[in-house]
Amino acid sequence: MGTGDGDGGGGLVKRRGCSCTKEDFFPEESFKSWANYRQALRETRTRLRDRVTARSLDRTELHEVRARSGHEMKRNLSWWDLIWFGIGAVIGAGIFVLTGQETNEDVGPAVVLSYVVSGISAMLSVFCYTEFAVEIPVAGGSFAYLRVELGDFVAFVAAGNILLEYVIGGAAVARSWTSYFATLLNREPDAFRIHVSALANDYNLLDPIAVAVITIVCIVAVLSTKGTSRFNYIASIIHVAVILFIIIAGLTKADSKNLKPFTPYGVRGIFKASAVLFFAYVGFDAVSTMAEETKNPARDIPIGLVGSMSITTLAYCTLALTLCLMQPYKSIDVNAAFSVAFKAVGMDWAKYIVAFGALKGMTTVLLVSAVGQARYLTHIARTHMVPPWLAQVHSMTGTPINATIVMLCATAIIALFTDLGILSKLLSISTLFIFMLVAVALLVRRYYVSGETSNTNRNKLVACIVLMLASSIATATYWGLSKKGWIGYVVTVPIWFLSTLFLWKLVPQARTPKLWGVPMVPWLPSLSIAINIFLLGSIDAKSFMRFGIWTAFLLIYYFFFGLHASYDTAMAEAASQPMKRLEEGSDGQDSGNGKAAEEAVKGEGQEQLLT
Repeated sequence: MGTGDGDGGGGLVKRRGCSCTKEDFFPEESFKSWANYRQALRETRTRLRDRVTARSLDRTELHEVRARSGHEMKRNLSWWDLIWFGIGAVIGAGIFVLTGQETNEDVGPAVVLSYVVSGISAMLSVFCYTEFAVEIPVAGGSFAYLRVELGDFVAFVAAGNILLEYVIGGAAVARSWTSYFATLLNREPDAFRIHVSALANDYNLLDPIAVAVITIVCIVAVLSTKGTSRFNYIASIIHVAVILFIIIAGLTKADSKNLKPFTPYGVRGIFKASAVLFFAYVGFDAVSTMAEETKNPARDIPIGLVGSMSITTLAYCTLALTLCLMQPYKSIDVNAAFSVAFKAVGMDWAKYIVAFGALKGMTTVLLVSAVGQARYLTHIARTHMVPPWLAQVHSMTGTPINATIVMLCATAIIALFTDLGILSKLLSISTLFIFMLVAVALLVRRYYVSGETSNTNRNKLVACIVLMLASSIATATYWGLSKKGWIGYVVTVPIWFLSTLFLWKLVPQARTPKLWGVPMVPWLPSLSIAINIFLLGSIDAKSFMRFGIWTAFLLIYYFFFGLHASYDTAMAEAASQPMKRLEEGSDGQDSGNGKAAEEAVKGEGQEQLLT
């Protein structure tokens, strides 16, 4: 790790603190002058072609890219910390807010099965994340994984949705925090919000308390990751105690008659609710961003991720079952389900414990989210896709202060205006989309290694992945359009199964995980792709329109800024270390020569181009 001068090469720059100059925001050659920028715009097509095919190497992310933050993050987290971070990141607003809504309106007592479906999808994604986090333990999480396997362009589109996921998730939890705080004080959920009639519906209830909570969380998050872990640990223990109280006290008032009818809205209702309730599982990916600060990633990350998700799924299913046993599904309140349920069975005093537990849970979710989202943005900024000023790590705290403050400011703005219903559905789209891409990236990682995989096997892999995606999309589309039909599934499901079987039997794996690997590849990643896409098909059209608008904004930013900044950074590094650059298929190299070239630069950290 050498020392750079910050000219776009992205070398290590030692700083006393977090500086704020033009060079920190736009140090690349394309932004040195207007003439340079106009020339860069004229080369957009060529640069885009380069970035679409550019794939980073593991060691690039582990060393060169990480060095651009100026200071190392402190490695002080264990598997015990990660389990509690995982529990704290996930168990929050989703279970306390959305369970009542979905049980009453969409699924009935079968909400338990909806949580099982969402939990299976989340667990499959956890497996994929875990293998990547062990092999590439950096703060970038899924952005780094996608950059290594699917290239810069796909990684950037995913990165924008990762950031959207965190901002929306934090805003939704902060607004829910205000509602439960009002309940704790015997007030209506909207009592502390300010109604502004001039604004449109769903945006006209201003929430200053949510902004204040986010501000406090920001201060805690920038001070210390280990300190955040200790706070999260204590708060999560209290939260788990409250959950146990809800289950035990609730089951003393259980009546099995309340479970009939079990599926009043049919199978379709189960999957519709699953798509929305996936919101309750969002947050575990934040744990993968802490891999860079983990003492022993190979041991700690699998235990932390899989352990926390197992505990969470069990808790969700038990809580949902308890709620449905306490009240008929049509009597369950859509806003404060558990509090109202205890009141209905003569335990009005218990609503204070429920509200307190909900506040504790949502506070830890906000805190872990603040830590995770800042580390995502930090790693994205290290690639110069966004200004590298956001990648700076403070020398005293060892935390990315700039990224933390910027992300939480965006979260606070959204939380001030936007209704929870809009936030939860848009959040689910972004999350399911990213999880699907990570599963695809895992298949690419296992079956394709540049210079080693033959063209025939590469083409087989591409064909199988395309068929998996196409059949999954067709299944989800048919589910959404045909209420009672079944003919379409006879075609789409066998295509998915046969494409996965073909990949399993006829395409050799090119890479074996060194430390920890997903079992039953390609079946589990392929199933993850299918389930995530299927759940996407159960989300309403307006949410997809908002998702499309955000993606269009991302592309505009990328074509005018991110593309040129990341291209200049890559070219500066290639020029400074020309022997480390590997371009498959260039200069007349065949696959055999490509393999020899890769061996020559094995262990180095520069980019490779996939053509």
